[in-house]
Amino acid sequence: MSKRALVLCLMILVLNVATGQPKKGKIDTLLIKSLPDVTVVGRNSKSDYQQMPEIVGTNIYAGKKNTLIVLDNVQGNVVTNNMRQVLAKVPGIHIWESDPSGIQIGIAARGLSPNRSWEFNVRQNGYDIAADPFGYPEAYYNPQLQAVQRIEIVRGQGSLQYGPQFGGLVNYILRNGSEINKPFEFETQQTVGSNGLFNSYNAIGGKKGKVHYYTFFDHRNGDGWRENSRYFTNAGYGTVTYNFTTKFSLTAEVMRSHIRSQQPGGLTDVQIMQDAQQSFRGRNWFDITWTTPALIANFQINENTRWNTKLFGTIGDRNSVGFLQSITTKDSINPATLSYNNRVVNLDQYRNYGLESRIITDYRLGKMKNTLSAGIRLYTGTTTRQADGKGTTGTGYDVTITGNYPRDIIFKSRNTAAFAENIFRISDKFLIIPGIRYEWLEGSSSGRNGYTSGGTEIILQNITRDRSFILAGVGTEYHVTRYTEVYANFSQAYRPIQFANLQAPPTTDVVDADLKDAMGYNIDLGYRGKVKDFLQFDISGFYLQYDNRVGTITVSGTPSYRLITNVGSSTSKGFEGYVEFNPFRAFGKNKDADLIIFGSYGYTDAKYSGNHKDASTKGKKVENAPTNIFRSGITGGYKGFLLTVQISNVGETFSDANNTVTPSANGNNGLIPSYTVTDLTATYKFSKGLNLKAGANNLFNERYFTRRAGGYPGPGALPADGRTFFISVGAKF
Repeated sequence: MSKRALVLCLMILVLNVATGQPKKGKIDTLLIKSLPDVTVVGRNSKSDYQQMPEIVGTNIYAGKKNTLIVLDNVQGNVVTNNMRQVLAKVPGIHIWESDPSGIQIGIAARGLSPNRSWEFNVRQNGYDIAADPFGYPEAYYNPQLQAVQRIEIVRGQGSLQYGPQFGGLVNYILRNGSEINKPFEFETQQTVGSNGLFNSYNAIGGKKGKVHYYTFFDHRNGDGWRENSRYFTNAGYGTVTYNFTTKFSLTAEVMRSHIRSQQPGGLTDVQIMQDAQQSFRGRNWFDITWTTPALIANFQINENTRWNTKLFGTIGDRNSVGFLQSITTKDSINPATLSYNNRVVNLDQYRNYGLESRIITDYRLGKMKNTLSAGIRLYTGTTTRQADGKGTTGTGYDVTITGNYPRDIIFKSRNTAAFAENIFRISDKFLIIPGIRYEWLEGSSSGRNGYTSGGTEIILQNITRDRSFILAGVGTEYHVTRYTEVYANFSQAYRPIQFANLQAPPTTDVVDADLKDAMGYNIDLGYRGKVKDFLQFDISGFYLQYDNRVGTITVSGTPSYRLITNVGSSTSKGFEGYVEFNPFRAFGKNKDADLIIFGSYGYTDAKYSGNHKDASTKGKKVENAPTNIFRSGITGGYKGFLLTVQISNVGETFSDANNTVTPSANGNNGLIPSYTVTDLTATYKFSKGLNLKAGANNLFNERYFTRRAGGYPGPGALPADGRTFFISVGAKF
């Protein structure tokens, strides 16, 4: 029974006492029509980690491995998007930490690559924000976390509702002001910190009549922990919702983000040991402009049925200029010209548009209420890539070139999809959730891929890939108690052929005519839930099969050539566990004091398996896949004060599929050693509208790095930040 129906019952009972019993059947008649339940996720909760409800909006989360992170309750540095602290309680998340600004977020799980989170389907308010989710799924833009209300993470069976990528879904839900019940509210958060960090977040929102609105502007700049690491970000967002009726609303929103950062380049292992803050690249720059408009309609058709439609776009520009040679080659003044060598300029433009429409309805089979969710998706994307331009000899950000771009290519992708998932409630305790998804994809490329030594254009091979297929899966839940459950799911997944695999120089490379999308599946089995208000947990095992991995092999002959083809498979299996315990709530009676202890652990055994065309990698460990990731922390508080200590330990991993141990001279390949980082955060809330937060990241100044790069933002090993501090003051009026 919904809360509204329960309140109605109580009101009638009170009237009965005052006026006497009604005629027989009167109460039954009034209560026959139950009102729909309303689920408000992540609001008015003190915990930063939650499990998603079975249903939110038009989405089904029952039977899936899922996590909800509530940003208002995170005890960590959200100013610089420090995902090590924000996702500390999500087991097995591997994070690349090579960007002091927090601009480029790189996360992964289960042995997948963290490269700009491209193994996840990255969304904002439920719609795509990656460069191209099919051909180039790198998330160059990520929202500033101060503007995020919650982060939804779905693994495994998420592929049925959201489509491509084996990692699942990461969905940033932005603040929209819907909780504000007055015409005007002002919010501000001002932060300063080490290395010239300054951040200013300012927002206004309100509600008047049928309209509610929210808008913010965020500015951040700093010098970075390393030399040549200056950056700034400016982001503005506005959303307006008009409630035509109590059942139908329309929301218009737009985000505009501009980011510019200096790239200090990589280092060799020896250079990191000497001084991890040094840099030998002072002329490398990265510039990103991202605009994400959306129009969202919500309609409560009746008490059992809801409909949601999103019309959205991604208008992005990614520009880079720099000296891209190995870190062992000095970027110095040429004595013959008395100036620096020319830099290389690369420009990308992304123009993507899509529509997703979903409906969810409750219906009955016998005595049990079941739920069906279904939807369609239409998408078109165009990426224009101009690369290898001859840039200036200057030092600042300047994408002026001499002549034209040797590579001038247009990539296009189109997608039509439909899905359906159903919750069959076999009993009050047992749920079965089967699902199916149809995908039609087309990817194509055309243009110039360079010039021969004689100056003749190298025209790109005329490559178009058009295919369709069906994904299927099934999930289950069994409620052991009211608040604990066993869950399991199996779901097929895929990763589309990337644009890079359609960009083969015909003089040296050949694209396999039978090149296929990577296909495979996820399996989850776990037990999760809560014991009263002092213990919550989620313990599970997983199995991920990743087939048809795309790679390049050399084919002998006269002449020999490089073949871009499906080289083989990989298998990841392991354990993911999270436990949080509050002894004060379990044993104490002091409501003013609090103590939270948590631990999250991910064990991953990821290896190349199956029949490999690339025999050199068969049986070896997958790169960028630490076997062990352990994070823990303790939060103690009294009244308005909270103090949190977090520890993150990540095991060693290989940086290449050949499992090279000894670092190469240029730092591009070799083992990535294990490391342990400790973070400290303190918060004091003077009142509901005034707070003070301070912290130390990497408290013990650990020297470590999380990735090696062969190109941008390297080449070489990329050191993570040493010890830094911040202090932040926030207020609402």
